[in-house]
Amino acid sequence: MTTTVDRARLLHGLHRGPGPLVLPNAWDVASARIIEAAGARAIATTSAGVAWSLGAPDGDALGRDRAVDLVARTVAAVDVPVTADIESGFGTDPDGVAETIRGVLAAGAVGVNLEDAWHDGPASLRPVAEQAARIGAARRAADAAGVPLFINARVDVYLRNVGDPENRLAETLDRAAAYLAAGADGIFVPGVLDPAVLTALVAGIDAPLNVLAGPGAPTVAELGALGVARISAGSALAEAAYGLVRRAAGELLGSGSYDTLRDGMDYPELNALLR
Repeated sequence: MTTTVDRARLLHGLHRGPGPLVLPNAWDVASARIIEAAGARAIATTSAGVAWSLGAPDGDALGRDRAVDLVARTVAAVDVPVTADIESGFGTDPDGVAETIRGVLAAGAVGVNLEDAWHDGPASLRPVAEQAARIGAARRAADAAGVPLFINARVDVYLRNVGDPENRLAETLDRAAAYLAAGADGIFVPGVLDPAVLTALVAGIDAPLNVLAGPGAPTVAELGALGVARISAGSALAEAAYGLVRRAAGELLGSGSYDTLRDGMDYPELNALLR
């Protein structure tokens, strides 16, 4: 049986190839099992999908206990390493972030996403020094537990359109450097897929680069050729699943037909995944 430390080391290694670490993000136990069965080398949760499945909006609205409980159930259901999207840390200060990390580690996860978006703050992003302190607290909590937790520090400059476009690359690189110095292991920059910008990010960040991809994005092979180490789908799979629900419900309640349901998983196959 692998230990938490073994799984953490494996997750670190998956960021070093061969090829990008591809993460079709899960939002509940069933989606995690389906994704694992499809061949995923690790499971990443999506904070948006998790929040929606538990009846809350995304954006630091879900409580820590409910989020950590979902992490624990996901870890128990799969054999591959699990990395948890913990939004901005479910804590108002670094001590709160550290408490969340202890809970995530107790749940068995070996990686986290920690974003610098400030959903209820006076600015779109937390000040660099404040976010670095939060990352540092996460690092110390993991070190104290003896687990080499992979901290994927998310920089939301592009996602939230912060500042003048011509300054976003420099701002992202500055934040990335500060977060790595504070203890992050990787940098996640959602909201940008321009090959020239990605090339500059790969060259300017001394750590694995994670991007958010979906319809219209370069392929996995193309992103890998640019040097991207990790590719996430974010909430896209959950959105697609809920989109199917909407279409099927509209069809049933409208025309009364069932065509939308034709491509669903078979009951025996899905049921067997959860035994």
